[in-house]
Amino acid sequence: MCKEALSFNNPPLVDSPPGLKTRWEFVLSILEKMQTQEILRILRLPELGDLGQFFRSLSATTLVSMGALAAILAYWFTHRPKVLRPPCNLLMQSEEVEDSGGARRSVIGGSPQLLTHYYDDARTMYQVFRRGLSISGNGPCLGFRKPKQPYQWLSYQEVANRAEFLGSGLLQHNCKASTDQFIGVFAQNRPEWIIAELACYTYSMVVVPLYDTLGPGAIRYIINTADISTVIMDKPQKAVLLLEHVERKDTPGLKLIILMEPFEEALKERGQKCGVVIKSMQAVEDCGQANHHAPVPPQPDDLSIVCFTSGTTGNPKGAMLTHGNVVADFSGFLKVTESQWAPTCADVHFSYLPLAHMFERMVQSVVYCHGGRVGFFQGDIRLLSDDMKALRPTIFPVVPRLLNRMYDKIFSQADTPLKRWLLEFAARRKQAEVRSGIIRNNSIWDELFFNKIQASLGGRVRMIVTGAAPASPTVLGFLRAALGCQVYEGYGQTECTAGCTFTTPGDWTSGHVGAPLPCNHIKLVDVEELNYWTYKGEGEICVRGPNVFKGYLKDQDRTKEALDSDGWLHTGDIGKWLPEGTLKIIDRKKHIFKLAQGEYVAPEKIENIYIRSEPVAQIYVHGDSLKAFLVGIVVPDPEVMPCWALKRGIEGLYTDLCINKELKKAILEDMVRLGKESGLHSFEQVKAIYIHSDMFSVQNGLLTPTLKAKRPELREYFKKQIEELYSTSM
Repeated sequence: MCKEALSFNNPPLVDSPPGLKTRWEFVLSILEKMQTQEILRILRLPELGDLGQFFRSLSATTLVSMGALAAILAYWFTHRPKVLRPPCNLLMQSEEVEDSGGARRSVIGGSPQLLTHYYDDARTMYQVFRRGLSISGNGPCLGFRKPKQPYQWLSYQEVANRAEFLGSGLLQHNCKASTDQFIGVFAQNRPEWIIAELACYTYSMVVVPLYDTLGPGAIRYIINTADISTVIMDKPQKAVLLLEHVERKDTPGLKLIILMEPFEEALKERGQKCGVVIKSMQAVEDCGQANHHAPVPPQPDDLSIVCFTSGTTGNPKGAMLTHGNVVADFSGFLKVTESQWAPTCADVHFSYLPLAHMFERMVQSVVYCHGGRVGFFQGDIRLLSDDMKALRPTIFPVVPRLLNRMYDKIFSQADTPLKRWLLEFAARRKQAEVRSGIIRNNSIWDELFFNKIQASLGGRVRMIVTGAAPASPTVLGFLRAALGCQVYEGYGQTECTAGCTFTTPGDWTSGHVGAPLPCNHIKLVDVEELNYWTYKGEGEICVRGPNVFKGYLKDQDRTKEALDSDGWLHTGDIGKWLPEGTLKIIDRKKHIFKLAQGEYVAPEKIENIYIRSEPVAQIYVHGDSLKAFLVGIVVPDPEVMPCWALKRGIEGLYTDLCINKELKKAILEDMVRLGKESGLHSFEQVKAIYIHSDMFSVQNGLLTPTLKAKRPELREYFKKQIEELYSTSM
């Protein structure tokens, strides 16, 4: 109950029964004070001329109760949940561009011109940060914490100063203030990563992120392809890795390693022997402070970053992104959400997704542009919840895998049929509100069921953005209700900076990825081999606009594969236009193969169907052009499967269940059932599965850092099991 609304500074007119937790219980307590006959007399609504006599006839207790009830009703009317008004007609979220061959554009903004920037004073990433510095009033910028300690903060001015000192220090160490100067950054998310990036932007240098899961061969390839002479990194162990490459003469161009963390003199001496200077980041900053150079800011068309995508086959590809690409992309996001969400200096972003990838970097750019703050996790993914409770973020970017884990954990705690029924009932009530445009976290259902879930994320989250992979409509719908904040889904890839579609505020339906961003057009093209045709509103998704990259670094062949002569980026994903003008991802062109009988199969489409099976956490569908059917590798969910198995009369520990033949048969039957319901052809259904107890992960090399399956690695890793599946299922 809102005490301020009822002036509870004075003694209450009606005693509140002990243990009251909600305003609804308080209302009931008031009504209990009133005599039944008096309530009936009130409900008869006497004529206007009799009002005075009517009120004089009521007891003092009833009059007091009526006054309190009137105050409650007044409070409810002034504080009742407000319906969010969408920024456009949700039945027409995109429109066809004239004379464009079927391309569509966003209807938000009204202008036929594609959006290149949101603020006139923020057209490069350097200007983006300077704008944040100006409007924040030198507020807190970058936060970090030690175990069980509160967050510590660097101010905007401290970050700007350190960036200038580091950049000046780089110039003193033979680097050039030029877009031809590529600087490697090899570190986990932390304040120094952003300082190093801003140092490069301050002097028109180009950032090239490196990350552990690339592997030694890919790192060597990137350093040589980008002619990287300087790498800024966090840990001495990574310096040892790079020195081994130099000692083998694999990376002859590497000359300077700058370390964020302390290191031993022996490492420095080892570097000297092979011609590599090793210095601390603080020493380079001190050098730059003593030899300060004036900033050399970049232009919008200048290169800002080269993101090497880990890929699933071959050498990584270096996507070249300009300052204008990044600014255009996050400007499109701002334009779509401006009617419902205005970022401010008070916003706090939680950084744990890899900074080497553009999804995380795009969201952070929005925060810096508005003077908000970014807090980094401790570096241990197991401590995410603890970090979030300490930071209390307002902006939380996620990947679907994390949403799935949240969903599974919530329902695993509803360990009786009654608890599960109550949770599902509460979710349906909240989902009904969401569908009507009400987003809130203060309903009776929140108080009874969802506040603990919200508190686990810090209790202040007002926006969640998910991307990088398809999100389950069931999971997304539930969490939109349970988390009580705006949850958006986007679609895109590194080559279009991060996103090219985004769900529209007010459209809280699931199963699609929204309409085109105002910074790009989208069209579909025929894919004959998979029988997708544009006249049916289906085809390969192509993107064109100021957020589309300039090509792959020193790789003309793969650039021509991705970018056609008209500037359209061919994504390799198959989409379908829905009647509302939103896009649905239905298939993928890149990973297709032909079975022995000549039928084409897209395994990712099949996996996206099978993953909806309740006990299935991960799945890899495998096919061979010499075989006539498909097989699969299934990783069950360790939290869900034991309960699922128990319902079928099968008991045991997780590891025992994974080798239970009866349970394997039940899982396969459930997958095939889902396949039939989704319209899979018989040749698209797996005929046999192998149950694997360990999750595919980035650490074991079976997932990319954006959590996509590395299909060649999976095929090799499970080679023996796949051969056995084929030999025993013929």
